[in-house]
Amino acid sequence: MWLVWGGVIFAVLWYFEVGWTAQISGWWVLAPFAAAFVWFEVFERYLGLDKKAAHDELERAKKTRIQRNMEQLKNFRARR
Repeated sequence: MWLVWGGVIFAVLWYFEVGWTAQISGWWVLAPFAAAFVWFEVFERYLGLDKKAAHDELERAKKTRIQRNMEQLKNFRARR
């Protein structure tokens, strides 16, 4: 995500011709976006980072559900 934000800032500076960005080629402005595309489409899938967040969320929900059921079972046994 840092590549995308850096690319946006870089593109705005280049568009408004601020400082040294006024003299560079447009290809250098597009480079962070290309790098972000490669990262999200290739490396993140290869490393499994795209599925890690979803897996962590499912594990957290599973632990919460188990804890809730254990509390209900404990309360049920206490009422008997």
